[in-house]
Amino acid sequence: MIVTAIVPTVNASKYIQQLCKHWSHKLEVEFAEQKGVVRFPDAVVVLEARSDDLSVTIDAHEKAIVERLEGVVASHLDRFAFREAPLKFDWSMPEAM
Repeated sequence: MIVTAIVPTVNASKYIQQLCKHWSHKLEVEFAEQKGVVRFPDAVVVLEARSDDLSVTIDAHEKAIVERLEGVVASHLDRFAFREAPLKFDWSMPEAM
């Protein structure tokens, strides 16, 4: 199951770097200025910075895991984005091809 949220913010790159550094102590993380990948034991979260927003994608095999990670990712990003929190997360599933 895959869900994506497009989060309006001009600070996406900064938040990706902060979040990836935070999680790198316990999880497998790859990140650069514009993209981060966080590998949880049961899911993968991909963060991509664009000019006016942050794209967050969660990929997991179970709906319950996706729903839990939606909250975990949102709460952590809101902590780093305290000046503009709460950020707006509008989770959706990609349309079938």
